[in-house]
Amino acid sequence: MIGTPPAAIVIGASAGALEALSVILPTLPAAFDLPILVVVHVPPDKKSILAELFDAKCKVKVREAEDKEPIAGGTVYFATADYHLLVEADKTLSLSNDDPVLYSRPSIDVLFETAADAYGPGLIAIVLTGANHDGADGLAAVVRAGGAAIVQTPEGAYAAAMPQAAIAAAPGARVLSLNEISLYLQGLEKA
Repeated sequence: MIGTPPAAIVIGASAGALEALSVILPTLPAAFDLPILVVVHVPPDKKSILAELFDAKCKVKVREAEDKEPIAGGTVYFATADYHLLVEADKTLSLSNDDPVLYSRPSIDVLFETAADAYGPGLIAIVLTGANHDGADGLAAVVRAGGAAIVQTPEGAYAAAMPQAAIAAAPGARVLSLNEISLYLQGLEKA
C-alpha cells in the first residue's frame, strides 16, 4: 500500500455473516494492532452474541461496542443490536438510535461514512455477504475519502446482493475471496 498507513478497518455483513467472519477474524494474529469495527445486521429484539462467540475463537480482543468508548488497536468491536455504530472525529465510538437506514439499525453505511470522515485515507472498508444494498454508499464514501475498498467475491458469498451493490458503487474496489481477504489483513501486520 502506498501513502497513508492503515489506521482502522471497518467491516459490514448481513446474511451469511457468521460464516464469512469465521474465515477472517480467527486468522488474525494476537499482535494485530489495528482496530476493527464490525456491523452485522442482527434482529433488533435480540441481544447479539457475536462478540462473545468471536472472542472465544479469536486471538485478538473482541467486544461489543460501548457509547463514548475510545477506539483501541488490536480490538474487534461489534455494533450493538438496534443501535447505529458511529466513529467520532476524536476516534471514540458513538451509539445512536436514529432511524434505520435501508431498514437496518445498525447500518453499515452509517459506520462506513463516519469512519471515512474520522480516518480518511487510513481506513480500509470491507463489504461481505448480504441480501440488501447497505454498505454500498458507505463504501463509496470511503473511496472518496481516499480509503481502501474491499468487497467479497459475489460468487462466493452466501448472499450476493450486498457485494454486487458495493462493486457497482465503488467500481475500483478490490474484489477478493474470504481467504484472500484474510491473507490481505494478515499482510497488513508485515507492511
